Amino acid sequence: MGEFPPLPAAAVATAESACGIPVELTEISHRRGAAVWKAAGPDGAVAIKAGSGKGAAVTRREAAVLGAIGWPDYLVDSGEDEDDGVAWLVTRWFRGPSTWHACAPVRSGQDGRADALSASVDLCRAVADLHASGWVHSDLQPSHGIHTDHGVRLIDCSWSWCHGAEPADGFRGGLTHLVAPELAASINLGTRPVTPGTATDVYALAGSLWTCVTGRWPLDYAAAGIDPVPLTPEELRARIAAGRIPLDTAAPWPAFQDILRPVLLGRADDRPTAAELADALTRVIT
Repeated sequence: MGEFPPLPAAAVATAESACGIPVELTEISHRRGAAVWKAAGPDGAVAIKAGSGKGAAVTRREAAVLGAIGWPDYLVDSGEDEDDGVAWLVTRWFRGPSTWHACAPVRSGQDGRADALSASVDLCRAVADLHASGWVHSDLQPSHGIHTDHGVRLIDCSWSWCHGAEPADGFRGGLTHLVAPELAASINLGTRPVTPGTATDVYALAGSLWTCVTGRWPLDYAAAGIDPVPLTPEELRARIAAGRIPLDTAAPWPAFQDILRPVLLGRADDRPTAAELADALTRVIT
């Protein structure tokens, strides 16, 4: 992940105000110009994100998105150090497993299907609620839903978008392995700005759930004679856009995967809504 940059003093002060003193900082991630820490103190915990360069624009946009969505008690504060161009935000630290972690027993061949199914349905319903508010997440991944005692909280909203809001500059479809074929084609054709929709969100949602229970990406690159490792995102998107890559054959939970299969293989217009996907999953027998 590389060496973590110094934290802006204003972000640390915000964390101390929210969590109490002293605050213990734990490095979480550092990629694409943005670093994330967990800050914990005697009164609670928050997440701090600080971005520089391109990461500053992404961090600045995420703060604006969280303010526009209006989720209560999510965004604590945000700001920018104009001297060094570092943008920062502080959000609540949500306690609970991600969907990826909630499905770990299924991946390891243990029991746990009931809990994994419940977590999957809850994630779908959280995405459905976001869509009902007019927003799409645009970067759904196995770790971007946190299952708290008070419901699922969606995180990493840097690319989230709604009609009437400025599309995200630099957005290229989210995690390439989970980008919908039609979105991959649009991006590679040079369509700008890239405007995802609920159907592309549902594709990424289904792909994330597939990965959560199998531990593998939904598309079987090997079966198509593709090695994704040396490919650029543009080259991989071109192959995804062609629609000739079959689904992965790992089948730890056929009944669950049978609900996801048509979402990942069908046309965009035929995909269910996130709410319909949740309803379909509730009928899976564990």
